[in-house]
Amino acid sequence: MSRSSNRRLPIALLFAALALGLGACATGPSVPEAPAAPAPMATLPPAFPPQDIVGRWGLAAYHKDEDRPRIEAAAAQQCKQPYVITLGPTGGVMMHLADQATPTELALKGAPNHKTYIGPKDEPPGATDDREVISFDGRILILKWLDPEVEGRYGTMVYVRCGPEGAKRPKPKAKPQAKPKPKAAPSATPGAAPKPVQPPIQQQKP
Repeated sequence: MSRSSNRRLPIALLFAALALGLGACATGPSVPEAPAAPAPMATLPPAFPPQDIVGRWGLAAYHKDEDRPRIEAAAAQQCKQPYVITLGPTGGVMMHLADQATPTELALKGAPNHKTYIGPKDEPPGATDDREVISFDGRILILKWLDPEVEGRYGTMVYVRCGPEGAKRPKPKAKPQAKPKPKAAPSATPGAAPKPVQPPIQQQKP
């Protein structure tokens, strides 16, 4: 092999290396694909209709589960200044969102595993602005904020219904005792002489 051929070989290898380097720069480093966002939960019928929570409620909140019985009793004492839930114009309920001064119409949204959420109707169940219904027996409603930051500030909300179902039932009043019936006059003793009868007035003859 000639000396000129030997000189051309390193130059050819150099161009090949440059071409590979430029190709790597053009394609860039491989970036892993972002995981797909989870599909939103399907909206199902709620466990109870909005009408069931319309009314006047005593409201309190707790941060520890062991405080729940005490807070339920405290919520019942708030009926002097009740929290009022009314029906909205499109069938939802008028309630406040976090840090909101005026109530907003919220929807009751059912979800799988028999869950029910209360939140904006244009968001799927389990959205950040929703509250999950922890329990509801007709008298006590317990709601938990899904936003951890809001839950940390407000706690778990306890609503105790005011009125006949929420208030303690008063003790029944004692029935008034019936007046004793007057005793009957004793009957005449057998064999006693009858009382004389007053004779009629006789008319005088002319």
